[in-house]
Amino acid sequence: MLLKINDLHASVEDKAILKGINLEVNPGEVHAIMGPNGSGKSTLASVIAGKEEYEVEKGDILLDGENINELAPEERAHKGIFLSFQYPVEIPGVSVTNFMKTAINESRKAQGLEDMPANQLLKRIREKSEMLEIDRKFLSRSINEGFSGGEKKRNEIFQMAMLEPKLAILDETDSGLDIDALRIVAEGVNKLRSKDNAIIVITHYQRLLEHIVPDFVHVLHNGKIVKSGTKELALELEEKGYDWIKEKVKA
Repeated sequence: MLLKINDLHASVEDKAILKGINLEVNPGEVHAIMGPNGSGKSTLASVIAGKEEYEVEKGDILLDGENINELAPEERAHKGIFLSFQYPVEIPGVSVTNFMKTAINESRKAQGLEDMPANQLLKRIREKSEMLEIDRKFLSRSINEGFSGGEKKRNEIFQMAMLEPKLAILDETDSGLDIDALRIVAEGVNKLRSKDNAIIVITHYQRLLEHIVPDFVHVLHNGKIVKSGTKELALELEEKGYDWIKEKVKA
């Protein structure tokens, strides 16, 4: 099992957000996490990635059987966790290529490996940019500076392709995207799916899941997973909204 979350409780600024999350993710699987605003979806992504403003009160996060609760975000990244942001930040003066070179070599260093040879790095950049239909000129630009919403999200998927994480968490990658940008991002994610990695897609809408078809769908409400199912559950949510889930939980 790649990721196992046991009875996870987490808070931010003393406000309880996650109230007992249980989740198991195996290699080769795509899990979608849906739920109304404020249900804890982005908090769950941030806690798995190790963002320091969140406090884990109780429970365990296991990656490949190892408890990672105490690990810093960069240590989790070196072990293969990747988080794409809902709102990617701009980094003026740092090109996409230089950023990727640094990120890859820092990961290699953490694993006791030498820097990736320049020719190997350039080969990987060429392969991944072709796979994601990225213009090479894009790679010499400063990260996200002057990028459109679609370009920012595509850049996140390019980073994922370059880093080849075991577990990729896509936090509302579809927010702010028009249908063409959404399709391009989804195609990129689908090309990166493999039997060795797993993807958690956090989304508000079913439309992303028409392009990235999940194996499992989980509904988060008030800090707990209250219902799990297959892709049909996402269609049911699209049709009925979330109120029926809330009523069911109350009952």
